[in-house]
Amino acid sequence: MVTETAALACARAGDGEAFRELTEPYRRELQLHCYRILGSVQDAEDMLQETLLAAWRGLDGFEERASVRAWLYRIATNRCLNALRDTGRRRARLPPFPAPEPTRRTEPTWYEPCPDALLEDLPDTAPGPEARYEARESLALAFVAGLQRLPARQRAVLVLRDVLGFRAAEAAEMLDSSEVSVNSALQRARAALDSELPARDRDRAPLPRSPRERELVGRFVDAFESADIDRVVALLTDDAWLRMPPEPLEYQGHEAIARFFLGLRWWGAQIRMVPTRANGQPALGSYRAEPGAPTLRGNGLVVLTLEGDQISAITRFSPSLFPLFGLPPTLPG
Repeated sequence: MVTETAALACARAGDGEAFRELTEPYRRELQLHCYRILGSVQDAEDMLQETLLAAWRGLDGFEERASVRAWLYRIATNRCLNALRDTGRRRARLPPFPAPEPTRRTEPTWYEPCPDALLEDLPDTAPGPEARYEARESLALAFVAGLQRLPARQRAVLVLRDVLGFRAAEAAEMLDSSEVSVNSALQRARAALDSELPARDRDRAPLPRSPRERELVGRFVDAFESADIDRVVALLTDDAWLRMPPEPLEYQGHEAIARFFLGLRWWGAQIRMVPTRANGQPALGSYRAEPGAPTLRGNGLVVLTLEGDQISAITRFSPSLFPLFGLPPTLPG
């Protein structure tokens, strides 16, 4: 196997295959790094491509004061921050139907789920000793959503320090900042994220793909497809949340969630749900019958957050994400 030093020398001489060999070990973790910061799988893929192109063009400027991995993370992080500055914040979007009064109205939060297929071959790269979160824990939907509510620079600092475990000096180097500034941003980010994340014992959740998880999700599917609202809410924790990002309406508790579903014009129509997975969690492609149509059309992608033998959050996304999860746009009626 060619050493990293030899691959770097060949890449600098214009060898594209050597550059691929140099960067390929970091490709997936860089993509997921961009996903954590941007909250979008497609945007993360775009930033990954920009990162690799910038690295290829900037090989002569790589002074080898840091590792190739750290150098690539520097490029990727700054590309993501530039993208966030360029796009700004998108406008809030209200549901295309009359919605009951929510439990609370929030700032619109733009994030999307990540297919489990992107996590299956995640490199087993041990984070630095200062990391506070495990790699897969930092890809849970609630964690990614919490990141998107942070200012962009705080978001980047927290991921570099608490997820990847880079030292303060390394993070400061990557962000062209000072250690004092990085540590200050990290303290603010930690406080804000701790207030966003549910205080759950993650060990209480069923193991992914376990019989216990499948049984709970199966009961939810059966209740939802039967339009049995009593059975649906019986599966929820007392303080469960229903969210529909980026819509700024959120519903908490049995009564509020039941009122929302019962107010939908299609509640009671034929519904079919197809299992998939997102962010290490069970997810469902939801399809519903249209009057007079021979097929069931995609209605939304639902991600479930489990706590013990109950569901603590239902997060619904647009059916435009179906292709990302290998779900068809329609099903036979």
